[in-house]
Amino acid sequence: MQPNDPPEPARERPDPVEPAEFPDDVARTEHDAVSTSFDPGTGERLKAAVKVIAIVLLVGFVAVRVVRFFHDRGIARAGEVAVAAPPLVDVVVARAATSDQPLVLPGQTAAWFESTVYARVNGYVARWSADIGDAVKRGQVLATIDTPELDAELGEARAELQAAEAQLVARQAESAFSKTTNERWRDSPKGVVSDQERESKRSDYEASVAKLRAAEAQVALDRARVDRFGALARFKQVTAPFDGTVTERRIDVGNLVTAGSGSTTTPLYRISQGNPLRVFVDVPQSLASDLMTPGVPAEVRAKDAQGAPIVGATARAARAINPQARTMRVEVDLADADRALVPGMYVLVTFKLKPHGLIEVPAAALVFRADGPQVARVGAGDRIEFSSVAIARDNGSLVELASGVTAGDRLVLNVSSQVMRGQRVRVAADAPAPASGGR
Repeated sequence: MQPNDPPEPARERPDPVEPAEFPDDVARTEHDAVSTSFDPGTGERLKAAVKVIAIVLLVGFVAVRVVRFFHDRGIARAGEVAVAAPPLVDVVVARAATSDQPLVLPGQTAAWFESTVYARVNGYVARWSADIGDAVKRGQVLATIDTPELDAELGEARAELQAAEAQLVARQAESAFSKTTNERWRDSPKGVVSDQERESKRSDYEASVAKLRAAEAQVALDRARVDRFGALARFKQVTAPFDGTVTERRIDVGNLVTAGSGSTTTPLYRISQGNPLRVFVDVPQSLASDLMTPGVPAEVRAKDAQGAPIVGATARAARAINPQARTMRVEVDLADADRALVPGMYVLVTFKLKPHGLIEVPAAALVFRADGPQVARVGAGDRIEFSSVAIARDNGSLVELASGVTAGDRLVLNVSSQVMRGQRVRVAADAPAPASGGR
């Protein structure tokens, strides 16, 4: 404070508060106060603890780095050893097929007979008595058609027939009278009647015979018309052509139906006979020769069906290859008395093919290269040898080879593209000959 500075004004001091006025607050303040006094050795202990923690972390870090270093070196050495070692391969021993070879192919069931029933006469449906799913017998009435036009034509034809028959009777009487007249004039003594009169009577007789024949022909024609309309009238009742099941009904009472089976004509019924059944199978060209002859055993099962399959045999083959699909149509006949299968089902057909004594290997043993199908054989010294093969029968997962492999050869499965001719390999295991199976 400088000498010339003005004196500071006196500060007013607040009145002291007597402790006796707030005894509880003072006691609480004193109780909550923190002591500010420390032990003289506390700092040294904290420093020592920090040093110990730092040393432990440093040792742990060094240990982890050392372990990782040796682990990485071990992996690198193992990789070098694995790269230097011959590749590990799985092999299978080739053996001759001795048992029946099952061949599984898709097929489709079809009815033994299947017919679409059309109307034979024009008219209106009066009533129907067979519905979808009904079992019908041959000749059973399925529906009745009202045919007013046909009925009128039949009545007209019958009336014309009656008129023609009456005309025939008249012509027969005329012919009989002309015949007797001609005979009298012909046998009369000479000079009683003139020759001209004889010729006239003979001419009348011949004319009456011609008229009689015309009347007879007219009667026959009218009778044929009556028979034709009568035959058509019998088609007023639509009947089943064979024993079977109604699979479709497309008529109802009052529907107008038209005779014929053209594209503009609506069918009345569809009937099929499901026992026995036909099964159509399209066999690949490579297997057509095995199924060319009838009698090959076959088992038919619907996909995902339960129970035993239905046993049958091939009945006929097309003996010709479809040029578009390169398949041959084969038919299997089934006596399905239990009706486990119905026409139009997708089924699996297992054929029991006779073995040809060829070498059978898994399809995984084949390698397809530019030179054709090949196999990788493990030869002397466990070195790879590639040889071309000829496929005789492809059964899906198994293939029968006609050449290139002999029984006892060890063939590599799933050959890698990195395996080369003459390369040494490590054989994982010698597997037994493949089990027979179809696709």
